[in-house]
Amino acid sequence: MVMTIEAMTQHIRDHRCYTHPIFQHWADSNPEPEVIGALFHQIQSFCAATRPGGNFPEALQSLGLSGESSLLQEIVESEEDHGPQLATMAGFILNQAAGENVCSDLYSQVAVEDKLKEFSDSLLGSLPGYHPESGLTTQARKAIQVFDKRELTDHDSTFNNLGTALALEMISNRQLIPGEKHCLVDSGLYGANMDQPEMYYLAEHWGEVGAEQQHEKNAIEAVASVLNGDTAPLILEGANHFLNSLANLWDVLDAALLQSGDHDKSKAKVA
Repeated sequence: MVMTIEAMTQHIRDHRCYTHPIFQHWADSNPEPEVIGALFHQIQSFCAATRPGGNFPEALQSLGLSGESSLLQEIVESEEDHGPQLATMAGFILNQAAGENVCSDLYSQVAVEDKLKEFSDSLLGSLPGYHPESGLTTQARKAIQVFDKRELTDHDSTFNNLGTALALEMISNRQLIPGEKHCLVDSGLYGANMDQPEMYYLAEHWGEVGAEQQHEKNAIEAVASVLNGDTAPLILEGANHFLNSLANLWDVLDAALLQSGDHDKSKAKVA
């Protein structure tokens, strides 16, 4: 029996990444500013890797999938300028948590990201496989490497990439952005609201009229139109690769920085 788009999206919803408690643990633990900085460094580095389309839209076009290519290109173009906005939000939250200007220029992406990396180096630098130059954990690098495949243009890689795109947009719309809203705004920890200019990144992505809602619709439409007995295993493989790698990243950040009841620091060091 051919896997339906409903079964594919349900598979993603059933994955533990979809309901990972990292953002709930963030809200519950009210972390120190240094922890917030380290978390944001890993998160923003991962998010930056998901934005470029690479050769993916062109690869779809070369397979005769022009409509699907257009749907994915819309997502790529929508995400192009969000790096500076995410840095501004991260710096703002860090300042709010610290009660002082840890990041003096919220609109200097480089300055904010350098400060975030300092905290990451300090708190995560002793983890096995931590990469000092990028400031990334092994798990962050593996999650980012999933998107390196967008440079490949062969048939199988292209359908893998479709699965990755579907899982990415569903997780972004239903776990990542809602999770950020919960811990950054709804928790009340930082005196933040969606109308503040520094929180534009979250406001732009959140809700039924947010960017992520439209991105998810585009990804579902693209996958649904090509899903058949031959493509379903490849699409599923790409989705699982993304889901597993991101869940592993959430695990290590949760364990090493938030020290949740589900994990302990010693486990994080051998993950």
